[in-house]
Amino acid sequence: MRTLAIDDPAWREFAESRSDATIFHHPAWAGLLAECYGYRALVIADERGGAITSGLPALVVRLPFGARRWVSLPFTDHCPPLEGGGSALWPGLEDLARARSFDVFELRAPNTNHSEAREFSDTRTPPFVRHDLATAEDSRVLWKRLRRNHRRSVEDAVEAGVRVETGTDAADMDSFYRIHLQTRRRLGVPVQPRRFFRLFHERIVRTGLGFVLTAKLGDAPVAAAVVCAWNGTLVVKYSGRADGFEKVDAIHLLFWTAIRWASENGCHTFDLGRTDVAQARLRSFKAGWGTREEPLSYSYIGATPRASSHRVERAMANVIQRSSPWVCRALGEALYKYAA
Repeated sequence: MRTLAIDDPAWREFAESRSDATIFHHPAWAGLLAECYGYRALVIADERGGAITSGLPALVVRLPFGARRWVSLPFTDHCPPLEGGGSALWPGLEDLARARSFDVFELRAPNTNHSEAREFSDTRTPPFVRHDLATAEDSRVLWKRLRRNHRRSVEDAVEAGVRVETGTDAADMDSFYRIHLQTRRRLGVPVQPRRFFRLFHERIVRTGLGFVLTAKLGDAPVAAAVVCAWNGTLVVKYSGRADGFEKVDAIHLLFWTAIRWASENGCHTFDLGRTDVAQARLRSFKAGWGTREEPLSYSYIGATPRASSHRVERAMANVIQRSSPWVCRALGEALYKYAA
């Protein structure tokens, strides 16, 4: 077991050879996070005969007054190791933890090898679920699998004159960011630093690993989404609706456009990411696209991190929702990296 630089060509070659690799295994994603938030990115790899047989990307996260953590990967919903036959990855992670003396190793995936991983502890009551959809079939078949009210909402948006545009320019990302900021303010959560989306455009969109979908009514952007598409998986990473357009079903047309794009461009999976189990309305929205829902648990070497304080989160939400958008943005600029 050894560590490699995140941009080591051997890691990229290995990830590209794996059908189960997603954009979160691509070096561009970990590199983006490292540059934006000031953490060190690396790859933990098991090798046989000089070739990588298993591995995973990780960031070294050191917060003020906090534990020294290696995370695979922060700000990422799901990032299981890419494992080959005969791999010693799991016990190798334990050995690495002892040798490097970090306090916690956090894996954004369940431990699949309990018999060998003595120090791993899964979260037994997963607070999240994830949704995905097999998109290899004809889009007409996928349309029939949509919940009836989802189909109706898509049709209503089309009848209202909403159209969806695909873009890759910086202006498209700027338009998305304005909608994203409005959405995060309504939800009462800090928005990611503006720098994050500039880097996202530079490292993901401009390199052909993603694009921006914008739903417009006339000339007005009413909803938008940032999409990653690589190695057969399309991920809707962020999406939102502009203020004042809650009666326009643009978000439904946006998601249906993404599903059609995935089906028509050779993707096998449409990934809607994670959802808190308590968010019944959002879970229902995601299930309405014909997705599969499954529990999403994380694993740890060392102490399992304490759960965040819901009291603090509720207080922050109240402040953000009652304040102007700059408060949401300022809190994100100052605090977002500490959520890693």
